[in-house]
Amino acid sequence: MKNLGLWSCAAFVAVFCVAMAIASPAQTFNVLVNFEGTDGEYPTSPPVQGLDGNFYGTTTLGGSASGDGTLFKVTPAGKLTTLYNFCSADCADGAEPAELVLSTDGNFYGTTSIGGANSSGTVFKITPQGALTTLHTFCSQTGCADGANPYAALVQGPDGNFYGTTSFGGPNFGGTVFKITPQGALTTLHTFCPTPLCADGAFPYAGLVIGTDGNFYGTTSRGANDACEFDGYEGCGTVFRITPAGTLTTLHRFDRTDGAKPFTAMVQAADGDFYGTTAYGGRYNICEHGCGTIFKITAAGALTTLHNFTRYKGDGGHPFGGLVQATDGNFYGTAAQGGGDEHGNVYKFVFRSGRGTLTTLHEFDGTDGASPKGGLLQATNGSFYGASAYGGPGGADCSIYGCGTAFNLSVGLEPFVDTLPVSGKVGRSVTILGNDLMGASGVTFNGTAAVFKVITNTEIKATVPVGATTGFVTVTTPSKTLKSNVDFRVTK
Repeated sequence: MKNLGLWSCAAFVAVFCVAMAIASPAQTFNVLVNFEGTDGEYPTSPPVQGLDGNFYGTTTLGGSASGDGTLFKVTPAGKLTTLYNFCSADCADGAEPAELVLSTDGNFYGTTSIGGANSSGTVFKITPQGALTTLHTFCSQTGCADGANPYAALVQGPDGNFYGTTSFGGPNFGGTVFKITPQGALTTLHTFCPTPLCADGAFPYAGLVIGTDGNFYGTTSRGANDACEFDGYEGCGTVFRITPAGTLTTLHRFDRTDGAKPFTAMVQAADGDFYGTTAYGGRYNICEHGCGTIFKITAAGALTTLHNFTRYKGDGGHPFGGLVQATDGNFYGTAAQGGGDEHGNVYKFVFRSGRGTLTTLHEFDGTDGASPKGGLLQATNGSFYGASAYGGPGGADCSIYGCGTAFNLSVGLEPFVDTLPVSGKVGRSVTILGNDLMGASGVTFNGTAAVFKVITNTEIKATVPVGATTGFVTVTTPSKTLKSNVDFRVTK
């Protein structure tokens, strides 16, 4: 089942253009894993941090079974353990897994884009030890009314359920938005493309992000107009908002000049606006169909294009991955092409006073990776972690481009703590992730002291205290005081 689908090898081979990387004195880049095929191949998403401080991720292909993907664990030092090989028994468990999400129960939840009993993908739960449970098999309903082929990660809502998208399926075959309980009961919230030209969009490859208003925000890769006509489908894509009950509002329709084909989830920044990337479109036609953009959009739908990728000037092209807002307030991401060898890069994007500046932090040269198609994770140690779909020395089972790598990049940002979940009522139990937490002497929610228990060196359990208000969570350790990367929202 070596189906590269949307991410074709052709996208990897591109016209050579010269670009110089701008390095920071405090910057260090390390390859953690060189995949060899039997332990995984073609990782297209960043890992997630587990409760134990290790990193958990997926490879779309490879593995010791039929070569249809793996789930792995890698330590901060780079020790790789394959936890699960997909498609191990007639692919009933799915194949070609997407990015994981860490749940409040300590397990990981995710999707496979193909495989399952109906060859249309699955939703699964997997423990940190590698025990997998298939929760839903798509295309189980007549005409695939429940959707088909989910390519994106899930997001856990405040209600404890998971929300996601399928790229195809539904009554109009334009994809769906769905809700699924941790036990596997699935509800379809919206089906795309009910009208000519798919006015509400079609084919959502990206996942959802939960806004501070309690709604979900996402994108579709196609539909809405006829400004884009490539890859056999019309439309440049949309940005939408959907309520937990399923009421969808289209906020923006891309017209190619402001971007096309957003393939990954947006991020809501500290200013309340949403920031994202489009893999194609934009002002420049140096790349066929455009090199891609960085954009911001308000919750009301006002979109501003912040950067047009050119593949020149060291800024790369085709950002298939999204953005992460780091603890310094800046955005970090990856471009799948560009750089001196056209192998892609890692970049920083600074947006201040209405102006954006992009700086290339690392350019891949093939030996350390190539074509990073996913975004980045900022771990609680302050460093960034990601994966490249190709590159590295590879192995006998790899394509000629290599099997891919997992890497980290430090730019000198300080450690912090992360909360799971990021909002809750007074009395809610909250998991705090971090590093060197043993001996912690205090936890506060926006200055209000909380009852807590240190579980391990990387995990604390705390209770939202009476009198707490929305703000940062802080943890006092023997060596320093750590602050959360985002506000914890106290809800009623």
